[in-house]
Amino acid sequence: RMFHDDELEESEKFYVGQPRVLLLIYALYNTLVARSEMVCYFVIILNHMVSASMITLVLPILIFLWAMLSVPRPSKRFWMTAIVYTEVAIVIKYFFQFGFFPWNKHVDYTKDKPYHPPNIIGIEKKEGYVHYDLVQLLALFFHRSILKCHGLWDEDEKGDSSSNKEDTDDELSLTGGRRDSSASLKSVNLAASVESIHVHFPEQQTAIRRKSSSSISQLSHRLSEYILDILKNINHSTISLYFLQSKLHVIESHCGLYCFRTLQVYVPIRQFFYNLIHPDYSAVTDVYVLMFLADTVDFIIIVFGFWAFGKHSAAADITSSLSEDQVPEAFLVMVLIQFGTMVVDRALYLKKTVMGKVIFQVILVFGIHFWMFFILPGVTERKFSQNTVAQLWYFVKCVYFGLSAYQIRCGYPTRVLGNFLTKSYNYVNLFLFQGFRLVPFLTELRAVMDWVWTDTTLSLSSWICVEDIYAHIFILKCWRESEKRYPQPRGQKKKKVVKYGMGGMIIVLLICIVWFPLLFMSLIKSVAGITNKPLDVSITITLGGYQPIFTMSAQQSQLEDFNQTRFNMLLAGYRGNTAALQFLEGYGKEDITLADLEGNSNSLWTISPPSRQKMIQGLLDFSSEFTVVLSWTIQRTLGEVYPYYIKAPSDSLAKPIKQLLKGMYCKWKNITVSLVKNVSGEGVREWWVLNQLGKTFKTSGDSLELIIFSDKVSPPSLGFLAGYGIMGLYASVVLVIGKFVREFFSGISHSIMFEELPNVDRILKLCTDIFLVRETGELELEEDLYAKLIFLYRSPETMIKWTREKT
Repeated sequence: RMFHDDELEESEKFYVGQPRVLLLIYALYNTLVARSEMVCYFVIILNHMVSASMITLVLPILIFLWAMLSVPRPSKRFWMTAIVYTEVAIVIKYFFQFGFFPWNKHVDYTKDKPYHPPNIIGIEKKEGYVHYDLVQLLALFFHRSILKCHGLWDEDEKGDSSSNKEDTDDELSLTGGRRDSSASLKSVNLAASVESIHVHFPEQQTAIRRKSSSSISQLSHRLSEYILDILKNINHSTISLYFLQSKLHVIESHCGLYCFRTLQVYVPIRQFFYNLIHPDYSAVTDVYVLMFLADTVDFIIIVFGFWAFGKHSAAADITSSLSEDQVPEAFLVMVLIQFGTMVVDRALYLKKTVMGKVIFQVILVFGIHFWMFFILPGVTERKFSQNTVAQLWYFVKCVYFGLSAYQIRCGYPTRVLGNFLTKSYNYVNLFLFQGFRLVPFLTELRAVMDWVWTDTTLSLSSWICVEDIYAHIFILKCWRESEKRYPQPRGQKKKKVVKYGMGGMIIVLLICIVWFPLLFMSLIKSVAGITNKPLDVSITITLGGYQPIFTMSAQQSQLEDFNQTRFNMLLAGYRGNTAALQFLEGYGKEDITLADLEGNSNSLWTISPPSRQKMIQGLLDFSSEFTVVLSWTIQRTLGEVYPYYIKAPSDSLAKPIKQLLKGMYCKWKNITVSLVKNVSGEGVREWWVLNQLGKTFKTSGDSLELIIFSDKVSPPSLGFLAGYGIMGLYASVVLVIGKFVREFFSGISHSIMFEELPNVDRILKLCTDIFLVRETGELELEEDLYAKLIFLYRSPETMIKWTREKT
């Protein structure tokens, strides 16, 4: 063999013979080495998430607006900036840990205040203040060592020196972004500042110096002309080394070091972004799907963790707030902002404008960081490092920033054809595409946005028609491909795996849909139900419609929970009563409350003398009925006097329990009613005293016993589902879903000519051709192909010819 080396062969055999765990460690280390810059980015972002201060804010912004936008990789200047900045940050944090600073004397009081200046800057005193900075510095030195091992650390400087020697006569056209051999120019990039251009013209510097100190206005006028001249040449023409160097020296002599340094920073930055927007070459890629997924994850985080972006974090979840017909402002603002950025991103993707994407990236990076680390802590009244949901949202957004930078660096694709889910014809793409179409308004919104931001001659209705035909043909293509992969021999019955797999799943699904409301209502309260114990039990007794003679309520300590002993006594008292035991099976001891009401009325009996005399006459007349009205939640006339058991259902209507108040086990109780008169110097005062005869659990004093059975209620988050009862669930679940299922099983005869197409390749190719000529700008050809597609669907004979199997 050529290039045979025994030592290398032995090394390879030794490596292959190692244990798999060790080989896995080698592979992980090689992956770490290959993506060491990603490790540095991750550690820097993690450090900022934990610290959330102005000191740690600088490097993440530089990552998304400098490092990840550099072609082909970040320069040595960036890594040296990151290393030096991290070292300076460590020294600053260490210096401000001493206790003689005023803000370090009350750390426990100010550590949780988001707008405390040391907390914002990042110089507060805390434990482990420098741990993540040291890990960050270690990662940066690790990456530097990797670059040095591969000879990439000094690559920029070597490139600059060689370019200075070889390309001194080259020229860079700022309007076209490419070099022209007819003139002599030098490229000015971010890695090479103006000082690296070693061309000097000292005689011009002395010739244009002003000797008179009184001509300030003339100096200002000349300076403005020089600056405008430079900016004009930067924007509309080429910059020669001679012109640039001479003008910069003029400015340095006139306005001093400040203006010179300002242009020294501005020119490379502007050239950096110009080269980014007008590259000499671009490795076109398409990561819009990944960016959309990152935005979708952020959208889900907002929906399920919206409370983390508002002032009060005690809210349970979004379902409980929506069930109360309340839309939290924080949730609404976050959803609208997130959705708006997704729409803008889609528009930039369809227009394929890199400049717009760069501007959007800059605005979004600064806006998100300013809002997350300066506005949000004030809204939520807690530090960003204490907001876990906001940290998760920010981390996903950083992933989006990285993907956006990669898209900018590589450039947008020149062709955007169809949905990303329609690139393959298999079951996965089929079900994902159908699920995508089931999302409400997503298909319609996407179609309208594509029509708005894509050059086309088709009207909106024609555009939607093409999209619908393409989606339908794609679904048919997937089914035909599946039939080819899993053919069914002619004359053979379907296999049991297919019948019981698909058919059985559909049967189970339909049964679940039909009986779901009953199952839900049965389990929601028995399994997930919450005991709704009474907080106040009030009783009012009225004789014959006159002024109430007794009012009393039981609260707090007067409402006692049933223990197991009392519950067993209650069950033993109804042994043999089937109806009562069946009722008691639905309750446990935690659902029963014993109310002990004081026998003395809590209000004086105030009645006018005529009404009092009339009531006495009614009580003495035994030939006529005299009603006693006992009210708790409802009012009703009772044949018996006092119910011992009351049921408190989930609604506001409380009523006696008939199963426990009938037959030989009747627990209707008799009560004694007596009027107490108190004569004192303040006058005559009267009130009524009631006493229940035959109390079960209380024996002393004048009092009333009342046993309340509390029905379980649905949890707050599910109350909006169970609030309308079984009929509401049937109307909303069975009827609505049943309508969609019925559409699937009916109306098939009307769509046979469009569904039963043996071969759809030609129609699919025609749709793809429409997309292709639209992207290439052949709009007349687009109209012709669209007319051909419409004619095809209007002509059944032509459709039959087009969809025949290829022979």
